[in-house]
Amino acid sequence: MELLQAIPSARMIAAAFLAILFLQSGIDKILDWKGNLSWLQDHFKNSPLKNMVPANLGIITFLELLTGIVSGIGLVMLIVDGSTDFAMVGAQLAGLSLVMLFFGQRVAKDYEGAATLISYASFVLIAIVLFSDIAIA
Repeated sequence: MELLQAIPSARMIAAAFLAILFLQSGIDKILDWKGNLSWLQDHFKNSPLKNMVPANLGIITFLELLTGIVSGIGLVMLIVDGSTDFAMVGAQLAGLSLVMLFFGQRVAKDYEGAATLISYASFVLIAIVLFSDIAIA
C-alpha cells in the first residue's frame, strides 16, 4: 500500500503538522484577540512597527488561517489522489508566515524569539523539498 511507503507518509505527516500548527495559532489569535494584541503592543512598543500592530496582527492571523486550511486540504488531497499541489502551497505560505514573524521578532530586537522560529523554518524548507518533484523516489 502506497500510504505505508516513506515519501507518501512523510508528506502526509508534514501536511498534517503544518495544518495543526497554523490553524491552532490562527484560531488562538482570534479567540484571544485582546490578549494577543495587548502582548504584541507591549512587545513592539519601542520598534518602528509600534503603530502597525493591530493591522499586522490581522494580516498574520489571516495568513496563518489560510496556511492551515490550505495545508489541511493538501493532506486530504495527498490521501485521496497523492497530489502535492495544495500541500506545496501550504508549505510555501507557511514559509511566508514564518518570514513575517521572523522579521517582526528581529525588528523588536527579540533575538531569542527569532531564534526559536528557526526549527519551524527548517521543517518548512524540508516540507517544500518533500512536496516537490525532487522528493519522488
